[in-house]
Amino acid sequence: MNFDTSKAREEIFRRIRTAQNRSAPGAEDRAVADDYLARHPAGPQPQPYADVRAQFTAMAQRMASTVEETGSLAEAPAAIARYLATQGIAPRAVAWPALRGLPWDGSGVEVEFRPPRRDESQGSDLVGVTGAFCAIAETGTLVLLSGADSPASTHLLPETHIALLAADRIVPTMEHVFELLRGERGGESMMPRAINMVSGPSRTGDIEQTIVLGAHGPYRVHIVIAASA
Repeated sequence: MNFDTSKAREEIFRRIRTAQNRSAPGAEDRAVADDYLARHPAGPQPQPYADVRAQFTAMAQRMASTVEETGSLAEAPAAIARYLATQGIAPRAVAWPALRGLPWDGSGVEVEFRPPRRDESQGSDLVGVTGAFCAIAETGTLVLLSGADSPASTHLLPETHIALLAADRIVPTMEHVFELLRGERGGESMMPRAINMVSGPSRTGDIEQTIVLGAHGPYRVHIVIAASA
């Protein structure tokens, strides 16, 4: 189920503006903000990477993700089937509705395009398949934007998270992520309800400083990098 929070958000902003005796931002205010961002000096960043895909892969694997490369996104369903088979996981998954157009028929994976369930009485969904807005080479991090066709629960609830990533969406640093957001989703609609950054499986070291995977989310993250759309 998707909840429209826009009215509640606007009411919160209205109350804040009223308390500060400010009017709603207009085009001039956004222009001032854009000018500030354009002139604001960037913080320290690593040296440019010779190969951002190789850097991302190395860092993702360092964060305990597994990575596979395919020629195109159309090959991803078959790649997912192979991965599930090697892990001994039943070929069933829930996926973002945004991925409905991929050639799932004949892949051997039974896919439902809905948010996952974790209610044992209804049967838990053990595998969640998502796309990714982009990824960060510096840290091996996936960047996911929530929306009606990309629910955040798909990568948070199942035990296994499989992410499909286009190779040309790998950027060097986090700063580049927000440049991409402003460039592609600028204006009032830029920010989604949530931006999630995933660096490998969920983990904790709270108990005796021993790292345990899957503590608060998936304990497997598998990334399929497609060379082309």
